[in-house]
Amino acid sequence: MKIGIAGTGGIGSNVAHLLVRGGVRRLKLVDFDRVDASNLNRQFFFHDQIGRTKVETLADNLRRVAPDLHLDTMVLRLDEANMAATFHDCDAVVEGLDDHAAKKRLMEALAATGRPIVSACGVAGPDLDGIGTRRLGNATIIGDFSTDAGQALCFAPKVTIVAAMMAHVLLEKGGYYECCQIE
Repeated sequence: MKIGIAGTGGIGSNVAHLLVRGGVRRLKLVDFDRVDASNLNRQFFFHDQIGRTKVETLADNLRRVAPDLHLDTMVLRLDEANMAATFHDCDAVVEGLDDHAAKKRLMEALAATGRPIVSACGVAGPDLDGIGTRRLGNATIIGDFSTDAGQALCFAPKVTIVAAMMAHVLLEKGGYYECCQIE
């Protein structure tokens, strides 16, 4: 199974990390951004990586976990014209975009494909009790559905819990829990 990661920040970098630790070996990483010091409290990057592109930096970090990965990396700003084509070769997609309009466009672009898409909605603030899961067509959406980064700060525990739940959905769909054994 090849999984596309749209946005490699707080959600995308953590979901990718957890998928690799769960046995996924084929990923497509897509983002245009660079690592910033403000990302380090919740993203799978390190201080000496500030200034590097998130896609290439995440690829390096993931290969440290599993050198046998097959990664496609694209430093690209996703827009309405390229979203569907960018993920045409993926079996499932993780939505990890910051912009609400871009999230909506990605969901719409992939809705007709029938491929699973896992999205986050409401990952800011410290409250963990409201985190839940909703399903809409081929999409699974995880978060508290109300608190976004424009309203509150993002903290590692909540971002990581949402990312872990997103990774769980994909590992379960891909049959990784049935085939993988702890050595």
